[in-house]
Amino acid sequence: MENKFIPDAIDIVSKAITADNEGEYENALNLYRDALGRFTMGLKYEKNEARKKLILERVEGYMKRAEELRDYVNKQNEIGNGKGGTGGTGMKKKGDKDDDVDDDNAKLRGALSGAVVTEKPNVKWDDVAGLDQAKDSLKETVILPTRFPQLFTGKRKPFKGILLYGPPGTGKSYLAKAVATEADSTFFSVSSSDLVSKWQGESERLVKNLFEMARESPGARAIIFIDEVDSLCGSRSEGESDSARRIKTEFLVQMDGVGKKAGNVLVLGATNVPWELDAAIRRRFEKRVYIPLPEKEARSFMVKLNLGDTPNNLSENDFDRMGEILQGASGSDIKVMVKEALMQPLRTCQKAQQFMPVGDFLVPCEKYPNCSKCPPKLSSDKKGKDYTCKNCGCIRMQLWDVPPQKLRAPDVALRDFETVMKHSFTSVSSDELKQYDDWTKQFGQEGA
Repeated sequence: MENKFIPDAIDIVSKAITADNEGEYENALNLYRDALGRFTMGLKYEKNEARKKLILERVEGYMKRAEELRDYVNKQNEIGNGKGGTGGTGMKKKGDKDDDVDDDNAKLRGALSGAVVTEKPNVKWDDVAGLDQAKDSLKETVILPTRFPQLFTGKRKPFKGILLYGPPGTGKSYLAKAVATEADSTFFSVSSSDLVSKWQGESERLVKNLFEMARESPGARAIIFIDEVDSLCGSRSEGESDSARRIKTEFLVQMDGVGKKAGNVLVLGATNVPWELDAAIRRRFEKRVYIPLPEKEARSFMVKLNLGDTPNNLSENDFDRMGEILQGASGSDIKVMVKEALMQPLRTCQKAQQFMPVGDFLVPCEKYPNCSKCPPKLSSDKKGKDYTCKNCGCIRMQLWDVPPQKLRAPDVALRDFETVMKHSFTSVSSDELKQYDDWTKQFGQEGA
């Protein structure tokens, strides 16, 4: 996502100067403040140091003029209200309440600016295995309203909140990355650490500023993705802290306010424990999509995807077979299993006692130890003596004897996966799956 904050700020500050020259001082002040906020956001992502220095110099001038206008407007307001102020000047001292609020809001927005995803994750819809219904739900809520706004008129409105829930490792966050890549929208990615503060009252103000930034962002629609939303919006109870309750209340207010103010915002939440969400928060996620464990075809695709371009001798039948064997595994489980299988050829290299020349490379001998004339390397072997096996042509040596540039690992084979799959590879129990199924029947919908 390109840095649109600075061009927007320049456009707004031009309007502020015009209003200033025409004597519309209150309007000019509001425009200057809006522009300064956008300059602050834009400078976070400006990489050109010379341009950043030039912008900072101009910002200082705009800030000074905004302060002068603020003092003038406040003075006129006090005169109009019949207040003499301090000697009739109507000037406010630095550190007054309104100044502090503006400064605090600027600091909060600066803290939240890191939540804006400026570089797309490069995850396409096709990279997400299976989950066709979940992808369709996200497309009709995120892509269609932006690309075909004429379809959403009258009472037909896109959903304002989507909850993705399911076992850990099934691709909820990965789907969010696909949304960030495919959607032509400002994308905010936040977690509890971004919104929870130790200072009294600051957490709910962070929530409020997050939604205000989303509503003010350029483009047809902004997206706020909240990972592990249950950590922020769990069920309210008598024993919870007052701070946690206020955060939830602010979320409820802001999610209800989506669409009422300028801008259009989609709240996308993800959780592994949907039953722990507060009932009021659950209601505001109008669409609740279950992200289940992958089906057989998706499991086969995930193995192939995680294998990538690593040299292998696997056939399509091998991938199909692994898709069947991996019943009950999540996407994350499959990723770990493939990573483990990719290490098997390296372990073969470490255990090898004989290496076979293949072109300019050396690979672990496949026939050892079945070759009777191919014994392992011994400590009594004489240095410099040729111990090449006359039967299979392998050279008696260990991994650490092989010149680094000549070593080549064996291709990944089905036996490597079979070795790994002898051990447990699932992380979700049948009792947990039943809990998800029960909750889906009551509150959600299938996303596979």
